[in-house]
Amino acid sequence: MTRKLLKPRLPARGREMRWGQLYGSAPALAIAEAAINDERPLLVVCTSAQQAERMENELRFLLAGSPLPVFPLPDWETLPYDVFSPHQDIISRRLATLNRLEGIRRGVVVVAASALLNRLAPRNWLDGASFVMDRGERLDIDALRARLESAGYNCVSQVMEHGEFAVRGSIIDIFPMGSELPFRIDLFDDEIDSIRSFDPETQLSKEKLDNIRLLPAREFPMHKDAIRDFRTRYRARFEGDPARSQIYRSISDGIVPAGIEYYLPLFFDETSSLFDYLPENTVVCEFDTVSDAFDDARTQIEDRYEQRHGDIERPLLAPGEVAFEPDEIRAAVALHSRVRIQSFEISGEDSSNVQNFGSSTPPELRLNSRLEEPARLLLDYLNTYTGRALFVAESTGRRETLLELLRKRKLDVKTTESWQEFLADDAKLNVCVAPLQEGIHLPGTGITVISEQQVFGERAKTRSRRRAARDPASIIRDLTDLSIGAPVVHEEHGVGRYLGLKTLDLGGESTEFLTLEYAGGDKLYVPVQSLHLISRYTGTSPENAPLHRLGSEQWSKAKRRAAEKARDAAAELL
Repeated sequence: MTRKLLKPRLPARGREMRWGQLYGSAPALAIAEAAINDERPLLVVCTSAQQAERMENELRFLLAGSPLPVFPLPDWETLPYDVFSPHQDIISRRLATLNRLEGIRRGVVVVAASALLNRLAPRNWLDGASFVMDRGERLDIDALRARLESAGYNCVSQVMEHGEFAVRGSIIDIFPMGSELPFRIDLFDDEIDSIRSFDPETQLSKEKLDNIRLLPAREFPMHKDAIRDFRTRYRARFEGDPARSQIYRSISDGIVPAGIEYYLPLFFDETSSLFDYLPENTVVCEFDTVSDAFDDARTQIEDRYEQRHGDIERPLLAPGEVAFEPDEIRAAVALHSRVRIQSFEISGEDSSNVQNFGSSTPPELRLNSRLEEPARLLLDYLNTYTGRALFVAESTGRRETLLELLRKRKLDVKTTESWQEFLADDAKLNVCVAPLQEGIHLPGTGITVISEQQVFGERAKTRSRRRAARDPASIIRDLTDLSIGAPVVHEEHGVGRYLGLKTLDLGGESTEFLTLEYAGGDKLYVPVQSLHLISRYTGTSPENAPLHRLGSEQWSKAKRRAAEKARDAAAELL
């Protein structure tokens, strides 16, 4: 980002500034410019997990081409005291960020208020639980297998996801937490001959490496001493016979029960906050609604505790044990330089501590099929606007739709690949694939950004790394939301019927699975920790829900037809 548009100021050490008039995607632009122009790392605290994900995506786009990294610490995406655990990919991203924060000098860390309240493993544990494998070192396969399993890695026949490993003769495949790709280690006798990354889908090798760093597959230890310490702390914390508790029995047997994350303090003498991982000169940037978000998150924890405590099988730690008090986090924030971000103009305060940016959203530009020229509002705006405009689309397909719309109106429009390329060019109209969900008008800069939903009148549906956003009414929060015989929708296999829980013995470990029945009586067993892949069936007649057939193309075809209908509806607007 060579050109400075907003020129944001950051406060001196220990001071606070307020940024005003930052609308749409302008906060991300201000943060990106500030990170580039300052030597300190930034922590961005967002109101919600959705806002944090959006901020991460916008910053990656705006900072692309710069050496500054973006470090997301995603929310667990579970409700407090849930009986299932976060997906491995979420744990992978969290551990990757915590690991990379050691010695951080510059960059942007992004976190939601709710995630900032959660207690973390101490910094020294993560350091000690990680290890490096070097090409040329001697390796005992049995010892490595034991170490990986102790660190939480699962031994499988073929590596596909984070936290898995496979051993086939002299070849070891590992998908480390925090890594974009798995690695294949080839041994010559008992020495590491080569280390290569590979594509888990095609199994084809990619890049050669001299070494790899392996992070633990969990946010807590499960070796013998850790189990012993957990049992001791559990007995000291809870009254009664611990043998009656499923949590205590499972950990004692070396089995990790679903939802164990809400017992994390029992694994350590003390826990840490994210601030324990950050340098003292970190600048904290938080939205003006974050303080309320802390209180809301805390209230949710307390409410869930009141609803669920008292179960002998699953006694709960108190809210203050699983999460920090909001005032504790506010006190930690107060020790750092701070920026408060808001959309409205700030007036009546010391101007040295206030910066209003004057940004605004572009006017109403939505297509109107009732008009003879559906794009009349857009054309009128472009005819009078004398600056440069960047249209942003969520995908290449949507970009082509925008290009077709503009070129049909005889507009000279250029395709650009990045924010930096757009700033360096002088073409008046540009189209780019970017995750900017809202437009920005930047007075005095001659630049405006127009999002596709401002034109098509719909909000782009961003897909998270593991799953698409779903109808809130269809989301299943925990097992109590399911009833025997109810139809459900599996993200990858389609409509089936829930038959209840089944415990299966896998390699000496007992694991709970949801049993789903499909057409023809076929059964699918889904691990409880993968509950997030299942949603309610929202058809008109649950009793007569059409079950899909496992292994067929039924579900894929149904999803394709739905996508085609959505594209056709958008095309009609043109």
